[in-house]
Amino acid sequence: MSDAKVLTLGLIGDHIGRSRFSAAMDLLCREHGLTLDFTPIDTGDLPDFDFDTKVDQLIAEGWTGVTITHPHKNSARDRAADGMIDKVAHLPASNLLTFHPAIKGFNTDYTGFVGAWQAVMGGAKPGRVAVAGAGGVAGAIVPALVALGAEDIAVWDPAPGLAARLATLAGDAVRAIEMDNAADAILAADGLVNATALGMGDDRRSAFPTEIIGGQTWAFDAVYTPTHTVFLNAAEAGGLTTISGFDLFRHMILGSFEAYSGVSPNKAKMLPLIDALRPD
Repeated sequence: MSDAKVLTLGLIGDHIGRSRFSAAMDLLCREHGLTLDFTPIDTGDLPDFDFDTKVDQLIAEGWTGVTITHPHKNSARDRAADGMIDKVAHLPASNLLTFHPAIKGFNTDYTGFVGAWQAVMGGAKPGRVAVAGAGGVAGAIVPALVALGAEDIAVWDPAPGLAARLATLAGDAVRAIEMDNAADAILAADGLVNATALGMGDDRRSAFPTEIIGGQTWAFDAVYTPTHTVFLNAAEAGGLTTISGFDLFRHMILGSFEAYSGVSPNKAKMLPLIDALRPD
């Protein structure tokens, strides 16, 4: 190994085998003269996995930090506690922790979604939004929609109390609804957001009944493997402008690299290179 600065990182989450995170981070490291030491931590088959115990281990081993995906983002926010950086301290979820000299919490899903929205939608407002899922990624996307000027956001989730918790934390524009009322919210919406894992990998389900997609303006799917999910395919067929999970990923990875390295990457140069990793 060279004398270049080493970033010792990993990714914690369920069924992460298809993630492009390590490849994208390695690309950025090489472009900036750094070395990546990366270890995936797939918790999908670890029913007794304890997030805090693992973080303690990584800190003891001298890791730079760790990125967190489904279903541990709320646990990461709890672990960061008062260490969340100011820009995202209001969020209920974290997807990135750095460890030294003390734990800091980031949410590059939040900044990544804002970047993806502006790249695709420009200065347009989100309008009325229907959001399926109130877990970790929704804890970034929903507050980002509020910041972008959404006028009404209806959120539902099968887990009891989860949507209500998010609505309480995210502000007056957000309301929790029962899943039985989701169809009405979808039909009344300008935008549709899948913040669930439905459609990931070989899963061909859609969080939104495809027969009522159409008439809305835009759709976003947090899933990015594959980028063309059943949901987004139906949205495109219905004439909606679509924002894929990979659109978010492109901007998220830039923010993640900066959080770990302290180096601000050149967006215009790096985004086309990251595009080569698109999982199509």
